[in-house]
Amino acid sequence: MDPQGKKILVVEDEDFIRDLYQRQLTKAGFQVKVAADGQTGLNLLKTEAFDILLLDIMLPGMNGLQVLRDFKTQNPSSSMITILLTNLGQEAVIKEGFELGAQAYLIKASYTPEQVVNEVKNALFGSQPTPSQNSSATQ
Repeated sequence: MDPQGKKILVVEDEDFIRDLYQRQLTKAGFQVKVAADGQTGLNLLKTEAFDILLLDIMLPGMNGLQVLRDFKTQNPSSSMITILLTNLGQEAVIKEGFELGAQAYLIKASYTPEQVVNEVKNALFGSQPTPSQNSSATQ
């Protein structure tokens, strides 16, 4: 379960949150690129391959669902994992995200940056007990 070499794209328009996620994910050993809006994020997706996309839904200009829709249209067989970031609990928006291929969503206000890192690790490597957890847990 080595994050080295795993590339993550964070598309988030709030500077503070974007910087926080970038710092925590980099500290955890991931290669991280960031974009402050949907169009920039989509441009990065066109030029580089990422293992995980952390995608805010509410973005200026092109929203997260549009980014995901455009990417999936151009790359239907992509194995990139998409995790939607939102402060919205709107069922319709989240349902559309899953229909577009997102694997998970995180309500930003409910997750600390450390928990986001753990969710990313779980998405990439499966749920592994951390050393602080009871190691006799069966899967």
